[in-house]
Amino acid sequence: MSSREKSSQLWDWIKAIGIALILALLIKNFLFEQYVVYGESMMPTIENGNRLIVNKLGYNIGEPKRFDLIVFHANSQEDYIKRVIGMPGEHIEYVNDHLFINGKQVDEPYLDDYKKQVTNGNLTGDFTLEEVTGKKVIPKGKVFVMGDNRLHSIDSRHIGLVDESKIVGEVNLRYWPMEELKVIK
Repeated sequence: MSSREKSSQLWDWIKAIGIALILALLIKNFLFEQYVVYGESMMPTIENGNRLIVNKLGYNIGEPKRFDLIVFHANSQEDYIKRVIGMPGEHIEYVNDHLFINGKQVDEPYLDDYKKQVTNGNLTGDFTLEEVTGKKVIPKGKVFVMGDNRLHSIDSRHIGLVDESKIVGEVNLRYWPMEELKVIK
């Protein structure tokens, strides 16, 4: 092989590696990102140590939907995973372990098994949006989020409403541990 052919082959490898790195950066920054869960605020749906794939694309071009599992920037050092409960323009309250949105009861089937495990009291304590945020309705550009482990979750009841611009993306897949591989809906 001539030195010209070796040089051409080396240049082809450099270009291929460069393109692969650019694609990896684009995918990580704009499409998907992996997260490791720390804490138990989303149990039993998501558990400590689970590894997740977060779809960032939908949240760059759209709005969150009720009951989406989202990752958001809680502060400058931490991202949280929580479930979207309340949307802009809505009033929410919990009464006797039931969610009411604009005065109408809304089922939360993802909590059914967990509610059965609570032996005394309710999984979700009673509150109104006004009591925890001082607002009558959720303002435009904000959402109200909660962890599924309502007894042990720092969420909008504590940190307030989440600005939609702080949302990283929606959790789409749990890939670790492998025996719990699951598309999240």
